[in-house]
Amino acid sequence: MGLFSRKKKEELISPMTGSLIPIEQVPDPVFSNKVMGDGFAVELSDGKVIAPVSGTVTAAFPTGHAFGLKSMGGTELLIHIGIDTVSLNGQGFQVFVKQGDNVKQGELLVQVDIDYVRAQGICLTSPVIFTGGEKVCLRKRGAVKAGDKGIVQLD
Repeated sequence: MGLFSRKKKEELISPMTGSLIPIEQVPDPVFSNKVMGDGFAVELSDGKVIAPVSGTVTAAFPTGHAFGLKSMGGTELLIHIGIDTVSLNGQGFQVFVKQGDNVKQGELLVQVDIDYVRAQGICLTSPVIFTGGEKVCLRKRGAVKAGDKGIVQLD
């Protein structure tokens, strides 16, 4: 083993219910061009967003639209709910965690009032970005439920 240890392989679960799509199809160039890292997105169809890994909440935006997590194995990721949802100033988001909280895989992070968000003309395509340089290979596309296993492979 060298100076740099590899991250522990972890089984990630889908953080949302909806349609799983490649990151390149997200209608925002910051995400689709992988400026922040590789990932995937879910076109959110149900308002629950859960922790895809067990770990620590490294960021919980006051508006409830985005969360940073660091897994127990060292994987760092960002869940961004919808596109331009920051403009809602937290309306339509009921947050259940705060920065520094430890969460278990499957624990509810936020409940989104998707009808309200849609009524504001906001896109609910929700990127999940791996900010530690991992490459993401989708193992599934289309319909997923929050908690589904085997959706992506990280390299």
